[in-house]
Amino acid sequence: MMMLMQWDNVTPAQYDAVRKIVNFEADPPRGGLYHVAGFDDKGMRVADVWERAEDFQAFVEQRLMPGVQKAGITGEPKVNILPAHNVYAPGYVRR
Repeated sequence: MMMLMQWDNVTPAQYDAVRKIVNFEADPPRGGLYHVAGFDDKGMRVADVWERAEDFQAFVEQRLMPGVQKAGITGEPKVNILPAHNVYAPGYVRR
């Protein structure tokens, strides 16, 4: 499944604080396959690919949102979940 997130008013510094708290790079969440984050003049944009929506939801509830709260990020993101029609990542080596 594919997850697209738009979270206005989140800064790169706040994102980096959450990365440190949640530690998803050193301790990858179950089912997480791909993550990319970027910023525009409105805030943060994220695109993820997950094996299952349930894995994403468990990560959000158990790790991400507690880290977001600890980092002091407010507001709510806009999230779209879509079935992945195709995933192509030539530089990705599956574990």
